[in-house]
Amino acid sequence: MAMAAFRREGRRLLLSPVSYNSSVAARSAILSDELGPMGARSVSTQAVRNRMKSVKNIQKITKAMKMVAASKLRAVQVRTENSRGFWQPFTALLGDNPSVDVKKNVIVTITSDKGLCGGINSTSVRVSKALYKLTSGPEKETKYVILGEKGKVQLVRDSKNSIEMNITELQKNPLNYTQVSVLADDILKNVEYDALRIIHNKFQSVVSFLPTVSTILSPETVEKESEAGGKLGSLDSYEIEGGDTKAEVLQNLAEFQFSCVLFNAALENACSEMGARMSAMDSSSRNAGEMLDRLTLTYNRTRQASITTELIEIISGASALTG
Repeated sequence: MAMAAFRREGRRLLLSPVSYNSSVAARSAILSDELGPMGARSVSTQAVRNRMKSVKNIQKITKAMKMVAASKLRAVQVRTENSRGFWQPFTALLGDNPSVDVKKNVIVTITSDKGLCGGINSTSVRVSKALYKLTSGPEKETKYVILGEKGKVQLVRDSKNSIEMNITELQKNPLNYTQVSVLADDILKNVEYDALRIIHNKFQSVVSFLPTVSTILSPETVEKESEAGGKLGSLDSYEIEGGDTKAEVLQNLAEFQFSCVLFNAALENACSEMGARMSAMDSSSRNAGEMLDRLTLTYNRTRQASITTELIEIISGASALTG
């Protein structure tokens, strides 16, 4: 009988706000002011649940992006390794002269169109800016040719007047040599140069990319360097066949060299982009998992604190009633 009476009084106490004594009512008023109009305990747990749901959705997206990048990386890596044979004969014949001093420099910066791939785009832009400072001078002219949306966004802030061309969506479709050779021909028709300096990220491994600068000299500069001796002095030892003059041969070599180097550089940068995105998404997935663990712990603590507080209020009300 006593337990039945206790239950009845407890229900009446919870349902009727008038039954609280002054101390319990004052305490409830203080708690309601501190916790919010609808009760912060329920709002707090609901907020944590919403946050956990958001983190789980983000983790699903990052895992999916990692898998997509990994599948694309394997395909691009094979093509990148095969393309390295295009430009190596030119390096053996004409060399690579990054320290050559000329008046007209064109910096071809290769970046990606999409983000979420680590710092490869920032690295290319940083190297481009440093090279721009080195090749600039009172009697020198340096221009940018930017491949990729991310490079344009960063360089347009402080070098808008120096941007000669901007090409985007280069990697919308799988890269092929025909596409890149048309692009190279378009660049050569629209810019005047003594030296083309192509900046890209060379793929070494999934977590390692090397910023690389490839230098291509104009036919006139090659001829001057050949006459001056040095690395290009051995060009005169080759015999020219077919009736073409030396200037025509150098012109054809320069155009073909630029298209081959640009093709390899675009593939190297695309491969580096996929590797960097795969690594970045893997790190993001791990971070989301750690955040989910912390949120789960917070949710359990908040829920336990809510239950404990409600029990304390019930017991306090019952004690005040019996006392």
